[in-house]
Amino acid sequence: MTTRLFRTSWFPPMGSETSDTGGQPVVRVTRRLPETVEGALSSRYAATLNPSDTPLSRQALERAMVEADALVPTITDRIDADLLAIPGRRVRILANYGAGVDHIDLAAARDAGVIVTNTPGVLTEATAELAILLILAASRRAMEGDRQLRADEWPGWHPTHMVGQGLSGRVLGLVGFGRIAQETARKARALGMRIAYYNRSPAAPEVEQALEAVRLPTLSALAEAADVVSLHVPGGAETHRMIDSAFFAAMRPGGILINTARGSVVDEAALTAALMSGKLFAAGLDVYADEPAVHPALLDHPHTVLLPHLGSATIEARTAMGMQALANLDAFFGGRELPDRVA
Repeated sequence: MTTRLFRTSWFPPMGSETSDTGGQPVVRVTRRLPETVEGALSSRYAATLNPSDTPLSRQALERAMVEADALVPTITDRIDADLLAIPGRRVRILANYGAGVDHIDLAAARDAGVIVTNTPGVLTEATAELAILLILAASRRAMEGDRQLRADEWPGWHPTHMVGQGLSGRVLGLVGFGRIAQETARKARALGMRIAYYNRSPAAPEVEQALEAVRLPTLSALAEAADVVSLHVPGGAETHRMIDSAFFAAMRPGGILINTARGSVVDEAALTAALMSGKLFAAGLDVYADEPAVHPALLDHPHTVLLPHLGSATIEARTAMGMQALANLDAFFGGRELPDRVA
């Protein structure tokens, strides 16, 4: 039997304006979403969309918090304690478009009585694919070769030209071992890689057995064992710059770092130093500490593969994320248990 967490039908809060919405809840969407998702939102709610796709200013976010019943934010929206405490706040649910919620102050949301949901699971395949793309591109110097060719600087084939690293038999070390990391491991096994991981808790024995994965006791032990390190942990205070100079010092010479998690997990100054010294062979990055800005030394280094936060950027994943956010809104306003509540 489904647990009822809210009213069985939705009624607007006292003093809210609903005459121009036909009694529908008002939902503010902060960024442009796939057309299918926007159509579904507009058919069920009084949805205010963002056709220009311009990130909302602080003022616009404040206005949304007092004019809407629900907000659909993304990683580009900082939802902090001050925003949640704004006088006259009407928003009662943040149906986040994305799995990561480190841009939302969850403790402040709980204190304010604002529900927070996310969209886990549906971006697993897409993000794992991208991690493999970065591993392949970084190990085989693909982007360096592409740049050379486009600049008309290719001297022609010769045996020692742009030699990279093969992957078969090498150890892929996964920091974090959730759904995306496990799917990355499955795909890496098809390339002949061996799997090690570091996680606070061990995976189920059948998962370890299927992937022939070995759990290592410490982060430094993983650094010492892996040829390629791929990051799969959430952002936040616990993981802030956990990949630092000590970690790079422990890595094998010629190692590769891959990050499809959060930019805050890596000390970028330490990363650039490891690349410049030659300790690291390459880095493949999809996320950055100060997005959309990228550390200049990373931009300049020939052995970096840099993507603009494309982890979930397939039409299948981005549509599924939107429909999952919509399902959370439907559950909230229908008085049902929320499938993806995080606060």
